[in-house]
Amino acid sequence: MAIRLIRKVDDEILRKKCKKIDKIDKRTSVLLDDMAETMYKADGVGIAAPQVGVLRRAVVIDVGDGLIKLVNPEITSQSGEAVDVEGCLSIPNVHGEVKRPEKVTVKALNEKGEPVSINGTGLLARALCHEIDHLDGILFIDKVIRYIE
Repeated sequence: MAIRLIRKVDDEILRKKCKKIDKIDKRTSVLLDDMAETMYKADGVGIAAPQVGVLRRAVVIDVGDGLIKLVNPEITSQSGEAVDVEGCLSIPNVHGEVKRPEKVTVKALNEKGEPVSINGTGLLARALCHEIDHLDGILFIDKVIRYIE
């Protein structure tokens, strides 16, 4: 595993739409492991592949309940709404209130290529939405209601 460089807000790669991963192989496994190590080192709760310079649909998340590795994640349902403060490893020292769904269901593949469904509420729902947005070139600052000093 290796720590990868986290791309910052001025890097154009963060605004590009990521490509689907067609085959989960050793390269994909290394990417997911490196993303997890990079996220933990940076004290984050999630990171998406474009944040480490890879335009592929992969995210890792750990909101305190264990590491989740997702390939080609898609939100299949959402309900409720909640406003809370977010930050981003690619936008250091910036925080703002963002409205997100309170609950989401996400379908994806795990690191073994098996289909999984994740139901998230609260912080997990927020992290899933935030990281999946990254895969479409959307940053949390695009959705900020109010910046926090």
